[in-house]
Amino acid sequence: QVQLVESGGGLVQAGGSLRLSCAISGRIFNLNNMAWFRQAPGKEREFVAGLYWAGGRPTYTDSVKGRFTISRDNAKNAMHLQMNNLTPEDTAVYYCNFNPPRFGSWGQGTQVTVSA
Repeated sequence: QVQLVESGGGLVQAGGSLRLSCAISGRIFNLNNMAWFRQAPGKEREFVAGLYWAGGRPTYTDSVKGRFTISRDNAKNAMHLQMNNLTPEDTAVYYCNFNPPRFGSWGQGTQVTVSA
């Protein structure tokens, strides 16, 4: 079992930046494809960005390309999402999980609110 704990969210003005973190613990030897997801009010949860733990080119949903950067820290067993030039449309609860996501690995998420 892998435990995932998100942090780093907050309230920011449009154009601002935030850096989200995902602390990973447990049976981490089976990490493979990890990703960030988000769920805005009244909307379904959606994929935001993903990466292969072993390396390779990350992938992003079109709406965040050029603004968000996903990265991993092997030494600290953590994954990050650097979010720049935020817009109100980025307001959501952000989650990290495997990709495809595992039902039992959803955490509490971290709230990101972007004001206009």
